[in-house]
Amino acid sequence: MKTVSNFADTTPPDPHADHDAEHDHAGVPAPELPPRQVLDTAGELLRALAAPVRIAIVLQLQQSGRCVHELVDALDVPQPLVSQHLRILKQAGVVSSERAGREVLYRLVDHHLAHIVVDAVAHACEDRR
Repeated sequence: MKTVSNFADTTPPDPHADHDAEHDHAGVPAPELPPRQVLDTAGELLRALAAPVRIAIVLQLQQSGRCVHELVDALDVPQPLVSQHLRILKQAGVVSSERAGREVLYRLVDHHLAHIVVDAVAHACEDRR
């Protein structure tokens, strides 16, 4: 005859007891990770893109290069703020600059970067629906 105790079992649960049952991935191997230096560089890139104004700048530059005053007008933010964000994007290797007379033209270094931003914006739009 089985008896039930009135006292609660005080033995802590084994966190690995159902490990195989909960995490059975049908033998799918874990993906191989790139070297740490590559992960660090990717993290720096994502940090550089992690500001709304910088996202807007990348969106503005995805079709063609623009001067600071064009970005100021399009984004409706003060020129010093645009310049500060452009400096951060340039240091991260997201944008490059080229002097054209008295103006400086900014453009994306690589259009893969625009895809990252466009995909993030599209995902954010999906979440709002």
